[in-house]
Amino acid sequence: MKRAIALLLAAIALAAGPAWAQAQRPTFETTKVAGTDNVYIFRYLNHQAMFVVTSEGVIATDPIGYVRREASSVYLNEIRKVTDKPVKYVVYSHHHYDHIAGGKPFKDAGAVFVAHKRAKERLEQIADPHTVLPDEVFQRRRTITLGDTTIELSYLGLNHSDSSIVMRLPKQKILFAVDFVSVGTYPGRGMIDSHPLEWEESLKKVLAMDWERVIPGHPGQPGGRLGTKKDVQELLTLLQDASAEVKAAARDGKCWDTAEKEFKHEKYRGWPGFEQGAPMVARRYCGLWGRGT
Repeated sequence: MKRAIALLLAAIALAAGPAWAQAQRPTFETTKVAGTDNVYIFRYLNHQAMFVVTSEGVIATDPIGYVRREASSVYLNEIRKVTDKPVKYVVYSHHHYDHIAGGKPFKDAGAVFVAHKRAKERLEQIADPHTVLPDEVFQRRRTITLGDTTIELSYLGLNHSDSSIVMRLPKQKILFAVDFVSVGTYPGRGMIDSHPLEWEESLKKVLAMDWERVIPGHPGQPGGRLGTKKDVQELLTLLQDASAEVKAAARDGKCWDTAEKEFKHEKYRGWPGFEQGAPMVARRYCGLWGRGT
């Protein structure tokens, strides 16, 4: 009987997802970033967005209404609990639905949607009914100044996607970067369609920017923390180490199956998400070094 109960509990835990993403916390929450008076993080389940309250209105990011459709409405209501100022802009971090779907409540409220040019092109191709098309696009850089706040949008090249941007608040020295910058977690499914070598170059560009803390698109580990340049450097080193290990296997003719089974990456085994992510990482680098794709 005890063994049956233990097996049942283990099955429930497995179905619920990785332990590192299951902290005892409410479905959603809004927190002010320490040391600022106008920068907030909205978290719904394991997704995060940033919004900034200015003297003239709100600049919001990523509606995150894909995992659950109601998330974007909850997000807008959370902003309204903080301020009665209108949401003037919604900025997309990249074109992937799990972060940007569900923007209709913001659009209905009058927000202007901004994204990288490639993000709009991708969204037009796919025509997802739950994702609002950007109103304004840019190619390399765009600065939004609203009231007393400036936010700089920069495209640093290919990485996790071909449309990812980084958002920098120069006064607060805070970045918002989604998926191509993670904090204390091992890469996972996001490796599938990534551009590994260019990703390394993007991270080097992030390290060269003037900032002190980064808000990631998924809560930093442990404890939902913000990241530092040390976290970005560690992610860069992780990718470089994985690349080197799989490249050696590919040169020995082991890609795909053998290389994936033998992939160790031992230095990172203790990182949250390792067990789920390691096969994804090995497969993507086999694609690169085994096929040139």
